[in-house]
Amino acid sequence: MLFLWGNPMAKIQGIWAREIINSSGKPAIECTLWLDNGGIVASEVTTDEEINNFFPTDHDQNKFQGDGLQSLCGFINSQLAPSLVGQDPTNQENIDIFLNSNIKQLKRGGSLVVSQAVLKAGALTSQLPTYAYIQKKYQLAPQLKIPAAIYTIIGGGEFSTHNLDIQEFQIIAATHLDFPQSLSMASTIFSQLQKILSAKKAVPAVNSMGALTPNLYGNNDAFELILEAVKTTQYVHSQDFFFGVNVMAGNLFSNGKYQFKERQEGYLPDELLIYYRKIQETYQILCLQNPFTDNDKKLATAMMTEMGQIMKIGGEIAPAHIHKIIDQKIYNIVIVKPNLFSTISDLIKHVQTLKNGGLATIIAQSFYETNDDLPADISVGVGAEYVQFGPTNRGERVAKYNRLLVINDELKRAK
Repeated sequence: MLFLWGNPMAKIQGIWAREIINSSGKPAIECTLWLDNGGIVASEVTTDEEINNFFPTDHDQNKFQGDGLQSLCGFINSQLAPSLVGQDPTNQENIDIFLNSNIKQLKRGGSLVVSQAVLKAGALTSQLPTYAYIQKKYQLAPQLKIPAAIYTIIGGGEFSTHNLDIQEFQIIAATHLDFPQSLSMASTIFSQLQKILSAKKAVPAVNSMGALTPNLYGNNDAFELILEAVKTTQYVHSQDFFFGVNVMAGNLFSNGKYQFKERQEGYLPDELLIYYRKIQETYQILCLQNPFTDNDKKLATAMMTEMGQIMKIGGEIAPAHIHKIIDQKIYNIVIVKPNLFSTISDLIKHVQTLKNGGLATIIAQSFYETNDDLPADISVGVGAEYVQFGPTNRGERVAKYNRLLVINDELKRAK
């Protein structure tokens, strides 16, 4: 967040990292950066993967079961920060090169939190909002606009009671709704669904991301309950919104088949394609995420041809594999999570590669988050087509949606 507008030519005066926790109660890291003109910015980074792969943890079993980050904070504060004092924060690329040269001590998480703070400081000293600074500096977006939002409503798969195979049931606003209208719609449908689930005694609990996890018999029940909730509102399915699903099919594949609980014999890969075609026709599904395992590339390509009106979305593709994805034309849109990268410069290069390859982008949240709203600024600044920040009912998700509301007002006033 920004506390004070700065003046051009400000330099980094100090950096301080501290250990915080994320939405799951696990350690994360916050970095505060001071400029010599009094400007202050703060950045936070968390992970949804094995923490030891992301942060250099303390291994002190008496604190956070060995996952503490005090040693990392100490390295940043006592050894890294002094080398950055006096640097121009607008020199993002050079600073990021320096951070990557210390990646052994920082790992990806420690490097990224400092890089993000430098980005915010660069925007501050340039007297620009962070999203406008990103657009001006990197020229990835021809114009500033709010991306469309993909809202998670019901959660299944490994982030639920495991009674639903599909990991996320989502809604996507139609293009005639602006962002404030789409946010209002998603919040209204979510709220009405909670009431319906309570009335049906369907256990309207939420998962770690805030999505509802009702005890249902099958995937179609989730679609039908959402539609039932919609009927209590002013919104119309296939007119005001469309469905999206994140299958996470890799988690369902075993012994040559995709194991769906509602089909005892499971689905062969060809049969799963038929299933997708059926639910698309029935429920007007607009986007389909992670529909097959990485080994079923031919089917993913066939789906591109057979279901041309649907968005085929790849997961968080590693930068090293992105050229292969572009060449194979498996997906037409790819999820980009900022915490996949060790620096902002690496993130920007990745998005540029996607754009050059003709792929659209979704800037997405982590499974476990903090209240840092930088992903909202990044999504606008790089010209992402979509954002995927989760449901509308938890603070770490709401912070990003609320930031988009602020940006939306600023863009309207600028016209």
